[in-house]
Amino acid sequence: MSGGGATRPLDGRVAFLAGASRGIGAAVALALAEAGAAVAVAARSEVEGKLPGTISSVAQRITDAGGHALPVRCDVTSEESVENAVAATVAEFGGIDILVANAGVLWMGPVETTPLKRWQLCLDVNTTGVFLATRAVIPHVRARGGGSLIAVTTTGVTMTDHGANAYWVSKAATERLYLGLASDLKGDNIAVNCLSPSRVVLTEGWQAGGGGVEIPPEMVEPPDAMARAAVFLAQQDASGITGTIQRSEDLDLP
Repeated sequence: MSGGGATRPLDGRVAFLAGASRGIGAAVALALAEAGAAVAVAARSEVEGKLPGTISSVAQRITDAGGHALPVRCDVTSEESVENAVAATVAEFGGIDILVANAGVLWMGPVETTPLKRWQLCLDVNTTGVFLATRAVIPHVRARGGGSLIAVTTTGVTMTDHGANAYWVSKAATERLYLGLASDLKGDNIAVNCLSPSRVVLTEGWQAGGGGVEIPPEMVEPPDAMARAAVFLAQQDASGITGTIQRSEDLDLP
């Protein structure tokens, strides 16, 4: 990683990143490592599937650049899998300072044509998965004297004039979870924030599950905007920015 002997903002920190094998998660993982953090690259993708990207390929990109990374399998819908992934991270790096809960599934179909299994999957991954990852890391972040929890959400939560779908509902629930959690963890010096793209990031997941929606070029946001914003929020504790819903490009970062 670049920087030589210069102090970087996340030197000495450990980040657990759920949903890190591609898209926004991979971009954030690389940026956190570039900023000095050791990164647990956590996701289900151990081998190439329908979508490109694996935990090992992202971790290898970090280590090839001189950073520290651990590929760790994690199914955020499984309590046991999450706890095992967090335990493996602590065993490897000695603790956790930062959580980025990015694992997500997309379903943009109208409510009346949404199969129950798709509705439930969005809630299981996008809401319960954040709950499980967050619950598992809190004791470790507390033990380090504070840190930062970040949940990746979406601007669609506020777009009620565009109708309803399982994806937006599940992300809205996560935002409420994190806004309340910020108050609960303020005394532990833990920042708790949500982060969403300001525009649409055309990730592999979006292209596979976006329902063929055409996005005008001016509404497309590069993944790097989310990566920069995540690095900024990762530096916070309860004395800084906490209890907020941030939009990536609104932070006006360099």
